[in-house]
Amino acid sequence: MSQYTQPQQPYAPAQTPGTRPARNGLGISALVLGIIGTVSGLVPLLFWLAGILGLIALILGLAGRGRVKRGEATNKGVTTFGAVLGLVALILSVVGAVLTFKAVDDVVSEIDRAVADSSASAKPAAGGGGGAAGGTEGKGDDVLGAGDSAAYDDGLEVTVGAPASYTASEFAIGHTKGNNAYTVSVAIENKGKEKFDATLVTVDARAGDDGVNAEQIFDDKTGEGFTGTVLPGKKITAKYAFDTPADAKNLTVEVGPGFEWDASQWELKL
Repeated sequence: MSQYTQPQQPYAPAQTPGTRPARNGLGISALVLGIIGTVSGLVPLLFWLAGILGLIALILGLAGRGRVKRGEATNKGVTTFGAVLGLVALILSVVGAVLTFKAVDDVVSEIDRAVADSSASAKPAAGGGGGAAGGTEGKGDDVLGAGDSAAYDDGLEVTVGAPASYTASEFAIGHTKGNNAYTVSVAIENKGKEKFDATLVTVDARAGDDGVNAEQIFDDKTGEGFTGTVLPGKKITAKYAFDTPADAKNLTVEVGPGFEWDASQWELKL
């Protein structure tokens, strides 16, 4: 009996179902936007950007976690971290908005107070009589004379003394040869309840009937001006020197205590 071998059928390997690539885009986007949003939230003025990016990052992060649960994505940690950063950016945006609006409100309040002439910026009234040389009789209440005081509603008083001839040093700055130099003493007394910052005080002068600018003189004896603060009940005095034309007969001195106070003027005879 003859033996024969039946032809074998070709073997077909079992096909492995193809694996779909992981869809990690949402998690990565959430992480990137969350980082940018959080950094933006550290700057109060960028609260709006932090809020927008934080909201988008949170939504993308939550959507990415849904993909991870369905097995469509593999970056669970990145997705979760992106969502957390999105939430942090939202919180920072709220804090930044509060700080920004509060700062704007404070600025507006300061402007309103200055415009409304509050007690700290009320128009000063003459005090201390004009009996000293160079008084202001017949010139009205707005212009003061030597020895007069400008009294403010918050208790601040500014007094300017009579001018005195001054010889500027050889190395003085602000003095022109042929001009005259005069010193003026300015005193500030704090009769209020709050300390006064004297560093913002400005003292300017104009000379003669034409009102030309009287240059301030700086040398080893004058020009330092006011420094530091004045406590309630205390007084501070500084001496200023000004350069005037030789034919000037009067000196107008203007003292501004600061941004919140109106400046006052003294008409002084030379």
